[in-house]
Amino acid sequence: MIKRTVMSIAAISAASMMTFSVSAAEIVDGPNVSWNLSTWGKQRAFTSSAETIRDYVAERTDGKFKIKIHYGEALSKVRENLDGIKLGAFQMMMFCSAYHPAKNPTLSGLDLPFLPFPNLKVQSAVHEAYYAHPAVVKDLARWDAKLLMSSLLPQYEFTGVGEPPLKLEDWDGMRVRALGGIGEAMKKLGAVPTTVPAPEVYTSLERGTIDAASFPFTYAHVAYRLTDIGDWYTANMSPGANNCPVIVSNTAYDKLPPQYQQLLLDAKPSAYEALYAAYEAADKKNFPIMKEKGMQPITYTDEEIAKFREVGAKPVWDEWIAKMNADGFPGDELFELIMKTSKEAAGN
Repeated sequence: MIKRTVMSIAAISAASMMTFSVSAAEIVDGPNVSWNLSTWGKQRAFTSSAETIRDYVAERTDGKFKIKIHYGEALSKVRENLDGIKLGAFQMMMFCSAYHPAKNPTLSGLDLPFLPFPNLKVQSAVHEAYYAHPAVVKDLARWDAKLLMSSLLPQYEFTGVGEPPLKLEDWDGMRVRALGGIGEAMKKLGAVPTTVPAPEVYTSLERGTIDAASFPFTYAHVAYRLTDIGDWYTANMSPGANNCPVIVSNTAYDKLPPQYQQLLLDAKPSAYEALYAAYEAADKKNFPIMKEKGMQPITYTDEEIAKFREVGAKPVWDEWIAKMNADGFPGDELFELIMKTSKEAAGN
């Protein structure tokens, strides 16, 4: 199983607020600025990045730079957050690129299945390098969007109802919520993937519209209450993780004074640390909950996992590269960037 945390650090809950010790001499002076950030769902491990950035800039400016986070799609539906940034409806947001790959084709490279991310530290290094590639920057600029950082979703697993898929052949014909490259990999097993947005997954599973749903493990399975209705979960499938960045409006960013722009960048290391800790804390809390609810863990043999990767990894990678090249994007170059950066980061 792929390791889901990168270091032993003090665990914090997703609901906690990070505080920063700031002396009077460290206060950054500037104008009063108020931003709105659009996201979905409730406060949880995934939102730790945005919450840490909010707290950091507020404390470093003595409250002059305020970022208000709007949870639960209060400002915009998750599939429409890019449109909202382009329209200037808000200055900051979170989204997952697999919700609408046609809107952000270059980002779909980070949604490919079975990418070599042994831990979240390596994953963050790859995402940072990938976000900085000129083709990716240009792609997102069409939406007036600037990629600030990744929310580093952990490896996905499935929670399902009904008969558990005890062997890979059992996935044939199953209706599954699986986004991006994970969905493409599941097709190779004969499953029928769909891109149900996260807020709608519980209802889809409850009503039988889908048989199983993949989510970042374990935090999202509990956060979206799949464990309340699920009968089983995969424990070591680890098919990949979707890319969900934190975005700022280029127009709003350019209007900030330079010292405020720098604060957003300076906040990133603390925001990544908060994500590592929050996901670790979620696992410690959630495994006992899943056991208490009587959910059946499904653990595949090494041979079955190897077979799945043979069927669902390289063929999907090759198809993605070919499509990107055909559509005028540097597919080979972007994929090589992922592999090279991953290898370098893993060796450090």
